[in-house]
Amino acid sequence: MDKSHLVGHIRRLCLPHLALHANATATQRQAKIVLAYSGGVDSEVLAYGLSEFAKIFPQFACVLVHVHHGISRHADKWVTHCQQKAADYNLPIIIERVKLDLKPRQSLEAVAREARYHAIEQHLGSGDILLTAHHQDDQLETLLLALKRGQGPKGLAAMGEYQLAGSAASPYYKLRPLLQVSRDEIVQFSAEHALTHIEDESNQDDSYDRNFLRLNIIPLLKSRWPSIALTASRSAELINEQQQLIEHEVSSRLPAMLKVSQGTNMACNGTGLSLSLLAKAPLAWQALLLRGYLTHLGLSLPSQVQLNQILSQALTAKEDANLNIYYSGIVVKRFGQYLYAMPSEHLTLADDLPLRLTEKLQGWLNATNVNEEVNAEVQHNAVLALSNPSCHINATHLLFTPFNWQVNLVKSHTGIRLKLPDNIHQISIRFSAKGSTKCQPQFADHFRQKPRELKKLWQELAIAPWRREHIPLLFYGDELVGALGLWVDKRYLAQDNDQGLQIDIITSG
Repeated sequence: MDKSHLVGHIRRLCLPHLALHANATATQRQAKIVLAYSGGVDSEVLAYGLSEFAKIFPQFACVLVHVHHGISRHADKWVTHCQQKAADYNLPIIIERVKLDLKPRQSLEAVAREARYHAIEQHLGSGDILLTAHHQDDQLETLLLALKRGQGPKGLAAMGEYQLAGSAASPYYKLRPLLQVSRDEIVQFSAEHALTHIEDESNQDDSYDRNFLRLNIIPLLKSRWPSIALTASRSAELINEQQQLIEHEVSSRLPAMLKVSQGTNMACNGTGLSLSLLAKAPLAWQALLLRGYLTHLGLSLPSQVQLNQILSQALTAKEDANLNIYYSGIVVKRFGQYLYAMPSEHLTLADDLPLRLTEKLQGWLNATNVNEEVNAEVQHNAVLALSNPSCHINATHLLFTPFNWQVNLVKSHTGIRLKLPDNIHQISIRFSAKGSTKCQPQFADHFRQKPRELKKLWQELAIAPWRREHIPLLFYGDELVGALGLWVDKRYLAQDNDQGLQIDIITSG
């Protein structure tokens, strides 16, 4: 490989994607190229190639991102090396420092890799390009690891030159220009161009699976079959073609099988997968569609054993069965004829949340009462925002915004509103009540003529059991007077022009 071939690999992959954003308007951001730059020989060669590319195409922004893990005692020296080389290449560089949180039974390799990509992704916007320096020998390692783990076509497809990554709201392109280049060619190029690079001492530790293959197994395979990296890469490409066909078919079948709860976000259960339609699919497609559903939600995939367990229990259980399957921080549940999956953290509210919200509500009522005679205008516009701080929204969890809520309470003399409590200290917020608790809800479309049990109302609104304890309930003493974001009790509505509490739900989707 010479310099023209190196730059040619980058041009061939990058230019078609950059062309899509070349005509960006003044209000649009042009796409940029970000290189995951470790300073090792592979990324050093690619950084050199990117610098040559930037000379030919100065209109495109190119940047290096180096992640400091703090694992090696030499990490600070590596930062200095990368900064000096970036200056030589006339490329801007960003240094990201991460702290690894290693939990029991977690692989340091996997945790470091996830932290590295998370840090780099902070600098990638919609349409941007991420370059990684994976090469042909990396492809062979990945394929062998997939075989060791018993993975199917998706794993055996290993890595492709092109991959769409990121979230649906902000996708970017992950490109691997060196994937058709062997490690020997890269080392030779580095020597010919006198490129200095980092030697990570951990690369000699064969307790890591990838290093074990690189140091002990692949040299033996190459001694018998010198072209095995090339032929294995060809096999991975063929498997990848088949996998793309499978994913295309799954993406065409899946939308008809999904149900997204309608209504306010308090009444949403999330995105469900139709069990009746899933049961009609051939057995092989059932597993593929379930994986497609989980991928659609941005969730990690279960093992083959766990996947079979989910399918078996979901498709054979009675409709009212309480299905709870946990794996890797994910929980799978069933409600009616639909399967629902979500991060298990979304089922838990902070223990002190009811007390904190109650104190906030009582303090607000007390403060607005004190100020009422002093400044009527300020009093009328006073707003109390109650939110659920235990739920986090990010790119991965966008589909779970119904589990996040914010309710605004405003004192008003007009509209549908709850009469004020006789005693501020009577009012409280709770997150559960007996199913036999009766209330007479006021809905937007009709009035109930008599009180109904709470459990009947949950069923009528088709709110899944695990969602019911996430809905803030407003009490005056021991009386349930409203489910915030859903209804207020007809018997507690403010009359005529009396001041009352107007309740607004703020959706997060």
